[in-house]
Amino acid sequence: QVQLVESGGGLVQPGGSLRLSCAASGSIFSISVMAWYRQAPGKERELVATISSAGDTNYADSVKGRFAISRRSAENAVYLQMISLKPEDTAVYYCNSYPSSPDWGQGTQVTVSS
Repeated sequence: QVQLVESGGGLVQPGGSLRLSCAASGSIFSISVMAWYRQAPGKERELVATISSAGDTNYADSVKGRFAISRRSAENAVYLQMISLKPEDTAVYYCNSYPSSPDWGQGTQVTVSS
């Protein structure tokens, strides 16, 4: 069974930065595209960024130029560097494969507020 553990969230002022981390089991990392998703209050979960095993990345238009996804396969870890954060980035952030598996972690809360 895949286990995903997200961390690194917190409260940050607009314009601030955070780096999210995701530790996952080896089976996903060896073959899958990995992704970060987020779910804001009252909204559906949305795809934020993806990264292939070859390192190719894609981003939602709302975060392009501000977020950067990376992975260290040897460590079974995926990261999301976020800069120039906006209040609309407030959400619970999750990592998972893309397409997603049913095995979601608990997520990490990111709150952008002054």
